[in-house]
Amino acid sequence: MLFIFRALSLFPLWLLHGLGWLTGWLTYLGSPTYRKRFLANAAQAGYRLRDVRPAVGHAGRMVAELPRLWLGAPVAIEWSDEERVDRAYRAGRGVVFLTPHLGCFEITAQALAQRYQAQHGPITVMFRPARQAWLARLVVALRHRPGLDTAPTTLAGVRTMLKALRRGRAVGLLPDQVPPEGQGLWTPFFGKPAYTMTLAARMAQQGAAVLLVWGERLPRGRGYRLHFLEPERPLAGELPQAVAQINGEMERLVRACPQQYLWGYARYKQPRQEIPQG
Repeated sequence: MLFIFRALSLFPLWLLHGLGWLTGWLTYLGSPTYRKRFLANAAQAGYRLRDVRPAVGHAGRMVAELPRLWLGAPVAIEWSDEERVDRAYRAGRGVVFLTPHLGCFEITAQALAQRYQAQHGPITVMFRPARQAWLARLVVALRHRPGLDTAPTTLAGVRTMLKALRRGRAVGLLPDQVPPEGQGLWTPFFGKPAYTMTLAARMAQQGAAVLLVWGERLPRGRGYRLHFLEPERPLAGELPQAVAQINGEMERLVRACPQQYLWGYARYKQPRQEIPQG
């Protein structure tokens, strides 16, 4: 598998995105379960297939671009509203970066780590480990790079994230990722109850600066553009209200570019039971 990743990492980004587009459509057409979930999730947010058709190809691009991002030459990155990032770091209370399954969320952490780690230390990002042990080890090894630490979606990973934040460091996570049982609340997402992590709200309530970020895929493999936004209003002090606010902020980002959202993600599934680790 590593050999294949290394070989694909040599491909130009435009070619990987082309292969990814094809893979995305083959998956959509060949899997009735995936197609049904994709359409149902989009409809829940008020979209028809004609509104989000490009998202089918972008789902495949998300996978196809990983070898290049993990092992290949640097890709072009454009920054938008980066003064908000500078301001958040200067506050000195730690920074919580939140992004939904929108665009290329892999590049956001890499770009932040590369640009800010020398002055502000590493960013710690939360990820869901693969179920196969060998694949989990491979992903951790490939993602590891200077300025970028990782924490799994387990109680041990939660402790790692909180520890980094208390040291004034930055952390990043996907609040629309379904957490393990016991680590979330049922809160509306596009009007339908979805099991939503409380971790993002709990970290923000500790006084850290909160920024919304997403990485837009540019056409024809030209690279990515990072977008940074501030929440529309400060988070509520009560946890359920704060979690609902974060879901609303994620909806705001998705509506900014529904054509690059991962509509096939099982957002409304039942949470899994966590296997204790460490």
